[in-house]
Amino acid sequence: MTKKTRSIVTTAIVAALYATLTLSLAFVSYGPIQFRLSEVMTLLPLFSKKYIVGLTIGCFLANLLGLYGVPDMIFGTIATFISVYLVYLTGKYMKDKKSYVYAASLWPVIVNAIIVAVQLKIFFGMPLFITMLQVGFGQFVVITIIGVPLFKAVNNKYGKYLKNMF
Repeated sequence: MTKKTRSIVTTAIVAALYATLTLSLAFVSYGPIQFRLSEVMTLLPLFSKKYIVGLTIGCFLANLLGLYGVPDMIFGTIATFISVYLVYLTGKYMKDKKSYVYAASLWPVIVNAIIVAVQLKIFFGMPLFITMLQVGFGQFVVITIIGVPLFKAVNNKYGKYLKNMF
């Protein structure tokens, strides 16, 4: 398999996993209080920036079939792209620091709390501050509390493999 083919296949697998996980757990994946378990994957760019594309496409696909329609397809996808790019940058510039994974895990929490809450306020009339807290709380639980220990376990066992997937 050529490197280009491997890259395309890996991107497709990441996108499919993200979308499938989100959609199969739709009852907790959408809304102001959401525990989108697929968001643990937002730490993948700590291994390689090439995961950014798959995660962004996966989010778009999940939002395409989600509850909030076009606004979520646009703003939810933008929020994911910004989040995972910031995760990548954190890993790139803080890699030698012991707490880089914790710092990286906060980007999706902050970015989604702001963008998704503003989206829900503008298009669905939900209260901004409360919605920010709700979205941020769900993101924090999934990414920082569940995702960071999972990332560490996966990194210890499969880190070299995940860095060389592309």
